[in-house]
Amino acid sequence: MQFKDLQLNKSILKAIAEQNYDAPTPVQQQTIPLVLAKKDVITTAQTGTGKTAAFALPILQMLFNKQDAGKKGKKLRALIVSPTRELALQIQESFKVYGKYSNLKSTVVYGGTSIEPQKDLLKKGVDILVATPGRLLDLHKQDCLNLDYIETLVLDEADLMLDMGFIDDVRKIERLCPQEKQVLLFSATMPNKVVNLANTILNEPETVNATPSSSTAQNVQQLLFYVHKQHKMELCLYLLRNTIEGNILIFRRTKMGIAKLEKMLKSNGYKVNSIHGDKTQDDREDALEKFKDGSINILIATDVAARGIDINNLDAVINFDIPNISETYVHRIGRTGRAGNSGVAYSFCSADEKPYIADIHKLINTTIPVMDEHPYVLDPKAKKEVHRTPGKSKHRPGRKSEASKKNKKRWY
Repeated sequence: MQFKDLQLNKSILKAIAEQNYDAPTPVQQQTIPLVLAKKDVITTAQTGTGKTAAFALPILQMLFNKQDAGKKGKKLRALIVSPTRELALQIQESFKVYGKYSNLKSTVVYGGTSIEPQKDLLKKGVDILVATPGRLLDLHKQDCLNLDYIETLVLDEADLMLDMGFIDDVRKIERLCPQEKQVLLFSATMPNKVVNLANTILNEPETVNATPSSSTAQNVQQLLFYVHKQHKMELCLYLLRNTIEGNILIFRRTKMGIAKLEKMLKSNGYKVNSIHGDKTQDDREDALEKFKDGSINILIATDVAARGIDINNLDAVINFDIPNISETYVHRIGRTGRAGNSGVAYSFCSADEKPYIADIHKLINTTIPVMDEHPYVLDPKAKKEVHRTPGKSKHRPGRKSEASKKNKKRWY
């Protein structure tokens, strides 16, 4: 199938051709015709499958005939709600690229930055708005945008949106839009809370399952390292010195963990930066830009901050902390080995993370090869690691050892 077979007009096809895209991906082939047929759609697809174009292209096509209708001021007709600022910026970039040869205007609004310039952009009138939930509701509260003419509402990365606590905001946004509208829901996974949301706001939706959640990237070599929690830093350094090369994305569970790892790597001369929820929008964009232009080659991130970030030519992913949700593992390693390239995923598993690895093996229906040729191998029989306060006895207060009981002279 070619893009021209999808009933897209010449100006959109010209913009696609300039990006050197020859044929639509499976998610685009299945989703675009349904969107053009004005159906509500639920699409399950991982990042990197081309899902942004799966809704951006048909939205541009449907609005194309109305692009000059509002000479006195454009009406907002398409709304895309995205959980993170980084993802919102990428979606807006796609609309700009594919809508290059149209008069359709799109913009993006998100929190963590000044609201005034965003108000000015909205005053000038836009056809398509990409927004994070909180900032969208702020702008609506201040009467800076009118959602009465929305024809298509897109909820992107719905599972992450709900994980981040946006469920009430999403429902509120849906209610602010007209009752008669098309709703498109995209999600990497379909937990019950996403299914419940879909059941309440979509009307007889068609479903597209482009990538089953258990499928792991075909071009990614997966390697598992059992290591004591206290030696993960050393193992990371050892592999960076001896094995891992190129552009590397490292996942950690907490911001504090990221800070410690970043400090250690910098002190060892590595070009590294990080992104997490506490960083300002400017700092996050700056870190991403440096990673993309090669100023740094190691980026450390939490799952929330990294979700939806599109990085080309990523050579390796390191799971410094094993995720407790199996689908997250699939999502993480799918960031490398994209677009025909190959990549490697390294996972560091401590004793208390072994149950997570067992769940991941069940999900991906295969066993990740274990690497034991490294200096920090954890005893395979270790079930858990006991953390003790230095200088403090592991026994309960007042407990006497068996030896002391035997040696004690009894008066009786």
